[in-house]
Amino acid sequence: MGEDAASIVSAPVTLGDRLRGIAQELRQETDTQIKVTSRILGAAAQMAQNHDRLIDEVVEMVEEDLERTEPGEGQAPYDVASLQQEFKTLKAAKAHFGVKANGWEALAAKLNEANGNSASHGSGTPKTTHSEVLERLDAIEREMMSLRSSMEQMLGLLQKVVNQSSEEG
Repeated sequence: MGEDAASIVSAPVTLGDRLRGIAQELRQETDTQIKVTSRILGAAAQMAQNHDRLIDEVVEMVEEDLERTEPGEGQAPYDVASLQQEFKTLKAAKAHFGVKANGWEALAAKLNEANGNSASHGSGTPKTTHSEVLERLDAIEREMMSLRSSMEQMLGLLQKVVNQSSEEG
């Protein structure tokens, strides 16, 4: 009977140790889940910043392209009739364009000359070709697709963590 008494006395100590061990494991698991969730959210925030950066690049690229576009590109040269139709007076037309001219013909000639010269002098940078713009857009689109894939993976991991937490809780 001595052995039975000893096993009864030691059983609660072993059970307590087991409970403390389980509690410690739960704390460690909770800490791990917090760290994983933090990393996932950090990665998601970084991906959102990258997405914003890509959008800014596209906007900047379009603005640069618009700035480099020749003013007369896609537009017929100025002529006296169209200028007279658009503006009621020569004074209003000159004020609109900021050009000095003695008559409608001189105004049209100066505007057409300015358009021709701006293409050659421009902003000092070469005009972006259509294929360069498409290549740049394709590269940005590929990067956005990669970000989307990464975001979906992160969301999947986050969903697993959430599901594990709800199952354990």
